[in-house]
Amino acid sequence: MSQKPNLTRNTIKLCIGIFCILPLLVSAANESKGTFSGAKPTQHPGWFKDSFLDFRNDIKTAARQGKRVLLYVYQDGCPYCNKFVDYNFAQKDILDKTRKHFDVVAVNLWGDLEVIDTQGTVTTEKEFTKSIGVKYTPTLVFFDEQGGVALRINGYYPPYNFRIALDYVAAKKEKTQSFRDYYTARTPTPSKGKLNKEDFFLPPPYNLADTAKRPLAVFFEQRQCDNCDLLHKETLNYPGTRDLIAKVDNIQLDMWDDKTEIITPDNKKTTPRKWAKMLNIAFAPSIVFFDMNGKEVARTDAFLKGFHTQTLYDYVINRGYESQPEFQRYLQRRSEALQAKGINVDIWD
Repeated sequence: MSQKPNLTRNTIKLCIGIFCILPLLVSAANESKGTFSGAKPTQHPGWFKDSFLDFRNDIKTAARQGKRVLLYVYQDGCPYCNKFVDYNFAQKDILDKTRKHFDVVAVNLWGDLEVIDTQGTVTTEKEFTKSIGVKYTPTLVFFDEQGGVALRINGYYPPYNFRIALDYVAAKKEKTQSFRDYYTARTPTPSKGKLNKEDFFLPPPYNLADTAKRPLAVFFEQRQCDNCDLLHKETLNYPGTRDLIAKVDNIQLDMWDDKTEIITPDNKKTTPRKWAKMLNIAFAPSIVFFDMNGKEVARTDAFLKGFHTQTLYDYVINRGYESQPEFQRYLQRRSEALQAKGINVDIWD
C-alpha cells in the first residue's frame, strides 16, 4: 500500500510562496525590457497600381498611357513611408501630378511575392530590393520607358523636394540634365543666413587624405535650410547620439562654397561645391561617411530623424557594413539589442 506524501504546513507555504513569486519575477523581467514605439501603419491608396510585379509589363503599360512607373519600396510600420503616403499625397498638387504622370507600384522590402525585374529575372520582393541595394525606406525608383532608372531617391523627401523630383522625371529631363543640376536651378543658392555650428566640427584646413585613425563624417549643408536647422536642433540631440559622434571625425561644408580649398579622401584638390557635385549631392543636409581608408561606406541623402541617424553612426563606427550590408537589418537588430538592455527605442524621434 503506497503512502501519501506528507505535506507539512511549511512545505505548503513554500509552494505557495514560489507560485506567488513567479508572476513577480516574470513581471520584473517584462518591465526591464525597453519599449518600442514610433512605428506607423500605412494604408496604401486605392489608386496605386494593382501590379503583378512584372516590371517590364508595368513599364510598357504605363508608356502606352503616356506615363512612367514609380517603384515605391516600403516596409510595414515605417514612419517615413507613412509620412510619404499620408503627408506628401495630402498635397493636392502632388497627388494630381503623380496620378497624371506615374503608375505607382509598391514593393515590400521584406516581401515574398514573385517579382520579374526589368531584365526578366524572376525573384522575390526581398531578394530584388537586396539586389538593388535598398538601405532606406521609402526608396523611390523612377523607370524610363526602356526600363532604365531615370531617378532614384534613397529615403524620404519632404513635399517641396519631392515636387522637384516629380517635375524632373515627368518632363523627362534626365535625357538632357542631371537631377542635381535641375534641382539646383529650382533651388537658388542661399545668399543669407549662416550654417549651424557644432563644437564637434573640425576646423579647416581640410586635408582629408591624411591617414585617418577614425572614420570621417562629412556634413554637406547650406544656409537658409529648414531641414538643416531640424538636423541640429533635434536629430543630433537624440539621446546618446553625441556620444557616438565623438568617436568620428566630423567636418561641415557649405555645399555651394566654391572658394574653400579641400583635399578629398582620395587625394584630389577641389572645393566643397565641386566635390558635392562629384558625389551627386542634391539634398541638404546630406552626411557622407568614409572609413579609415578614405572609402565611402554610407550616406544620408534624404530626411532622417534621431534614431536612424544615430544607428547610422553606430553602423559606421562598428563597421556593420562589413558583416551586414543591409542597413535595415542592422537597424532592426540594434533596436532589439537596445530594448533587451532596458533602453526605450522610438524610431520616429
